[in-house]
Amino acid sequence: MSDRREPRVRTIVEQTADASAGSRPSLQPLAHEHRWFVALDVDGTVMHEDESIDHAVAEAVTAAVARGHHVTLATGRSWSTTGPVLRSLGLEPEYVVCANGAVTMRRDDTAADGYRREFVEVFDPTAVLERIRAVLPAGEFMIELGDGYRLYTAGMTEWNLDRAREVPFDELFGQQATRVVVRSRQHGLEEFFEIVDRMGLHHVSYAIGWTAWLDIAPDGVNKATALERVRGWIDHPLDRVLAVGDGRNDIEMFRWAGSAGRAVAMGQAPDEVREVAGEVTGAIHEAGLAAVLHSLP
Repeated sequence: MSDRREPRVRTIVEQTADASAGSRPSLQPLAHEHRWFVALDVDGTVMHEDESIDHAVAEAVTAAVARGHHVTLATGRSWSTTGPVLRSLGLEPEYVVCANGAVTMRRDDTAADGYRREFVEVFDPTAVLERIRAVLPAGEFMIELGDGYRLYTAGMTEWNLDRAREVPFDELFGQQATRVVVRSRQHGLEEFFEIVDRMGLHHVSYAIGWTAWLDIAPDGVNKATALERVRGWIDHPLDRVLAVGDGRNDIEMFRWAGSAGRAVAMGQAPDEVREVAGEVTGAIHEAGLAAVLHSLP
C-alpha cells in the first residue's frame, strides 16, 4: 500500500480543454515587463510515453508564445530527439537545453536543422564507468559525445541510434561525454536506489529515472545551471521564471526557478519532486501543463 504524503504546495486549479475562451488570458502580446521565461521538461510534461502531445497542451504553448512569453524546453533528451518535439509544438526559442543541461542549443537559420551547439560541457566518464560496472556487471551502458554521437554496449537498443554504434565496454573509456546512461534489467526501482546510493558517485551529477536507469552528467551540471546561463543571455529577471517538470532530474531546476519565480510539478511526479516544487498541477493524462500555461498573464 502506498504511503504517499501530500506535499505542502499550492495546487493549480485545472482547466479543461473546452474551457471558454473568455476564461483564458488574452492573446494580445504583453508588455516586456509582464513576460515570463518558461522552461518545460518534455517526457511526462509536454509529451506522453507514446510521444503524443495533447491538443490542449499544444494549444496552450502556442497561446503562451503569442502573448510574448519566452517558452523553451529543458530536457534530458539529446538534441536529435528534442528537435522533433520543438517542431511538433511549432516552437522556435532562441535557446534549448538538452542532455540535462550539458548541451545548450541556439537558433541558427544557417544550420541544417535550424540550431547549433552554443555551449557543451563534457567529462571523461572512465572512473564512473569502472565504479558502476564493479557493482552492476550486467548493466547496459551508453555515452553521448559532445557532437551528439552515441556509443553503447550490447542491449541498449531502445534509444535513438541513428548516429550511434555498438562498442565493447572498454571503448567507452577516455571519451569526452556529455552524458552517461546506465540501465539494469535485474533490479526494481527501490533496489536500484539503494545500489546507486552505495556506489558513492562523486565528481558527477546524476538523476535516477522512473525505472532502474541512471543518467549521469558532468559535475555540477544540471538543467538549472544551463537555464541560469540562458537567463543571463536573454537578460530576463529571475522573479519571472517558470519551470514545469515531473522527474528527479527536474529537482535542481525547481529549486532555481522557485527561489524567486515559480516551480510546478506535474501531478504524477514522485513525492520528492512534488515537495521541492512550489505548486502542483494535473497529471500528464489530465493535460496538467495546459493549466499552468493558462495561469500566466
